[in-house]
Amino acid sequence: MKCVQVALPGRSYDVRIEPGLLSTVGELVKQVAPHERAVLVADANVADLHAPVVAESMRSAGYEVLSANIEPGEQWKNLDTVRDLYQLLLDARLDRRSPLIALGGGVVGDTAGFVAATYLRGVPFIQCPTTLLAMVDASVGGKVGVNTPHGKNLIGAFYQPSLVAIDTDTLQTLPPRELRCGLAECVKHGIVRDADLFDWIEAHLDAILALDSATLVELVQRNVRIKSDVVAADERESGLRAHLNFGHTFGHAIEATQAYDSQHGYRHGEAVALGMVAATRLATTTGRCDATVLDRLVALSARIGLPTAAENLAPIDRLMDAMQMDKKLESGQLRLVLPCRIGEASIVTGPAPDDVARSWESLLPGR
Repeated sequence: MKCVQVALPGRSYDVRIEPGLLSTVGELVKQVAPHERAVLVADANVADLHAPVVAESMRSAGYEVLSANIEPGEQWKNLDTVRDLYQLLLDARLDRRSPLIALGGGVVGDTAGFVAATYLRGVPFIQCPTTLLAMVDASVGGKVGVNTPHGKNLIGAFYQPSLVAIDTDTLQTLPPRELRCGLAECVKHGIVRDADLFDWIEAHLDAILALDSATLVELVQRNVRIKSDVVAADERESGLRAHLNFGHTFGHAIEATQAYDSQHGYRHGEAVALGMVAATRLATTTGRCDATVLDRLVALSARIGLPTAAENLAPIDRLMDAMQMDKKLESGQLRLVLPCRIGEASIVTGPAPDDVARSWESLLPGR
């Protein structure tokens, strides 16, 4: 079993990575949150595939398990879903020692995590991510929260899990589109923090897409280590951690203008992929990085199957307005993470609006 520790003062936790881990997750939960009762909140897409395995493992470890499902999609990551989960927990009279387990992708992890952070002022929280995107990003670092019509993740908290248990075998049942979305976050880590990782993904992409087990374990471990190092250095995003928002300010604007309807529009990883292209074009046209960075990013994204141009973007004035709702604004000024070279990025505050608009325009086909 691979193990990466997220080292925080007084509340470090382990990220365990192993094929087949869900079948033994109950004993791991018992080590960090012993109790008689537990809550399993699953993404409805994986409830039939993986929830029975987790529930049986929890029961074998001595837990009574209360189960609930969350509908998939960013449009369900909202306060209505949170309210429904509160009602379930209150009706069952769950106490503050009962662990809450999130099984699924980033939507269930963020939503259930926000419930765990706020129910009785905090209960033990266990992340069992089943998508690549959640494994390498959302499940590690303690960001939890929900969307509103005003923007993405505007209501939330920093609430670290007690354990992250990653069963890489769940990627074998992941739709190819979701795997590609997760790879967008891996590419992001390479651009902003680790040139060797970017090179490794380029070299091992065929094995990744073929779902080679050992390659997937290494992919997840390398990315989790990057994320854990950043979180340990800057838990609450006062500096270094903000670099992980590369592509996200553009990407969140795309998601907001499509009303988080990932069934008919771009999914989170796809929106981030487009955002990375737009941000890198901005960095290139303003002289902050060499054009080869953009060339390699576009080439790798295309090989993965991620979008590098967008046919159905909202009008640019709407996208610009959506960016102004970004929670990372500083004194009303936009803050963008722009690459300097592969493996290094910087934060630019108050970029010229015309330059940002041209970056949006560059995503249109044929530009």
